[in-house]
Amino acid sequence: MLNLNSKLSEVPRIGNKYGPILDKLDLKTIEDLLMHFPFRYEDYSERTYISDLVQNEIVTVMGEVIQSKVVRTWKKKMMITECYVSDETGSVRAVWFNQPYISDSLTKGKGVRLSGKISKDLKGLFFSNPAWELSSREPTNTGRLVPIYPETEGVSSRFIRWQLQSLIKHADEMKDPIPENILRGLHLPNLSQAIKFIHFPKTQKDYELAQKRFAFQQMYLVQIASQRVKIAWDKQSAVTIAFNENFIKKFVSSLPFSLTDAQRKAAFQIFKDLEKPMPMNRLLNGDVGSGKTVVAAMASLAAANEGFQTAIMAPTEVLARQHYISFCKLLKNYPDIKIGVLTNSYKETNQESRIKNQGKKIHDSKFITHDSSIVIGTHALIQETVKFKNLALVIVDEQHRFGVGQRAFLQQRIGEINDGLPDKIPHLLSMTATPIPRTLTLAFFGNLNLSVLNEMPKNRKTIITEMVGARSREKTYDFIRNEIKAGRQAFIIFPLVEQSKVLTELKAATEEHERLSKKIFPDLKLGLLHGKLKSNEKEVVMAAFKNKEYDILVATSVVEVGIDIPNASVIIIEDAERFGLAQLHQFRGRVGRGEHQSYCFLFTGSNTLKAKERLGALVQYSSGFDIAEEDFKLRGPGEFFGTRQSGIPDAAMQHITNVKLIEIASDYAEQTLSDSPTLSKYPLLQKQLEKFQQDIHLE
Repeated sequence: MLNLNSKLSEVPRIGNKYGPILDKLDLKTIEDLLMHFPFRYEDYSERTYISDLVQNEIVTVMGEVIQSKVVRTWKKKMMITECYVSDETGSVRAVWFNQPYISDSLTKGKGVRLSGKISKDLKGLFFSNPAWELSSREPTNTGRLVPIYPETEGVSSRFIRWQLQSLIKHADEMKDPIPENILRGLHLPNLSQAIKFIHFPKTQKDYELAQKRFAFQQMYLVQIASQRVKIAWDKQSAVTIAFNENFIKKFVSSLPFSLTDAQRKAAFQIFKDLEKPMPMNRLLNGDVGSGKTVVAAMASLAAANEGFQTAIMAPTEVLARQHYISFCKLLKNYPDIKIGVLTNSYKETNQESRIKNQGKKIHDSKFITHDSSIVIGTHALIQETVKFKNLALVIVDEQHRFGVGQRAFLQQRIGEINDGLPDKIPHLLSMTATPIPRTLTLAFFGNLNLSVLNEMPKNRKTIITEMVGARSREKTYDFIRNEIKAGRQAFIIFPLVEQSKVLTELKAATEEHERLSKKIFPDLKLGLLHGKLKSNEKEVVMAAFKNKEYDILVATSVVEVGIDIPNASVIIIEDAERFGLAQLHQFRGRVGRGEHQSYCFLFTGSNTLKAKERLGALVQYSSGFDIAEEDFKLRGPGEFFGTRQSGIPDAAMQHITNVKLIEIASDYAEQTLSDSPTLSKYPLLQKQLEKFQQDIHLE
């Protein structure tokens, strides 16, 4: 007897043949398949008479097969199935390529529904590769609003629709985690009804209502997760870190640059938070190159001046190392402040030589976490085995890489961290690598206080950005040669490390490095940096580039953040249309860090209007905040996050821009937690929340 938890391989029409293929889509059980939502719909619901057919229209016709045959074309060795269908107004031809079995099903006299686009050739109007069904069957692939699903090789949307036809009855077994009174108040369908609406809508209103329900469910869970963390956080206490204005002013005056007003404001907000006896929970939402690092350094310095430790967590070892180098430079006038870096590959401090003279082991992790004022590492720093002496401040870089569940867990771990301060938890400062659009800040970061860095340093020159087609490549290569002659350096970025069977045509960085070295720039020195290098190997390549041992660095997206080469003035991004705007803006931020005018060239082979519109936004805007909003507008929230990465279904993501929905979800979440802080009254909701926090991730 099949049920929601039955494995798909146990379903007779799926079995061991299709079970492993569906597994690639992370579909293991009947419930998984029911929760596999369409990302769009084809409207085949309106029947059209054959006499009313018009070229290029998408239509559905119903009729009777009057002739069916299979023709082989010898030139292309292709099997063409031709079928003539008539209704009371006329007849039409339908053509399928390399699907001879269709002719066996569509025999003379059979009733059939055809749905698809009308084409035209010398013989007249015809259907090219239409969806079809015998009219005796309940409409699944034709004659209705037909859902289109995420697919994989061997499993088409047609196959998924066919399976759902017999499995949709199991939707009635699903228990709804959303309290009934909330659904009633919002006029939203219950879970089983919403599942039926989303897979088998009779009208557009049906699937839109289902999408709205799932959007509310996701946002309601987001808000509950956020608010629970906030409630628990606000009950905690932290050490107060006094703001020594003269001490900080002295540090600021020693900097070789002036702070922007935005940096000053953000730093002041942080200092005010640190003075309070409850833990800070602030998000520093900043543009590329807006100076987040120096703000983080000021906060760390304030903590160190009061005798407390700061832990700084970066998403990668390369970035952790980069922060370590930056902090050592910024705080070089403070020899008593010990700075340590602790990752799998790096264990050192800024006082290594002095420590060695004292006979202490520099590679002792416990020594670094116990004896350093500032400890920089990856997220391994919050593991249970790591012990600090008196950790009062935690700074998390690239906060956007964590989903709600991870952020909640991160805060929970920070609350439990062995910080050496009994009954206290550290203050928390989170930083983003790229600006987050306002709506998403409201949706996903509602439990944090916000500081915005939307100003660039005054001496920073705007990077000149251009789109470059195939014909202008040589001209751009000549431009690079001239820049290098003038003493500058350049980046060339590629999307992949090695050839991919899926993304054919894309040049792999390794092959391109060889081609560029031999054919384009034989007289120049080119380095290669990609994600498969070990951390210390990346370090060697970057150090060599910084020391001008290479003129050009050929790299994959590993250079997205954390590489600071002030002498680099040109960046070429190959196949630029393959990247999101926010990521392209990050790449662009690798240049323009010195005194020289910098340039970004977006190489693209795409002539589509969509690609030109997206890349045009990067040419038009230099502000990351403008680009984030544009990216969000053009791609929608699902793609903005990367749907596969977010764990939130596309259907729900489409409604996340709805500020009203976020506010309603927030209000209901507050009411629910007020009624039952531990959710003991709502066990189904508690269970769904646990699953949700495991699933959602933004990296």
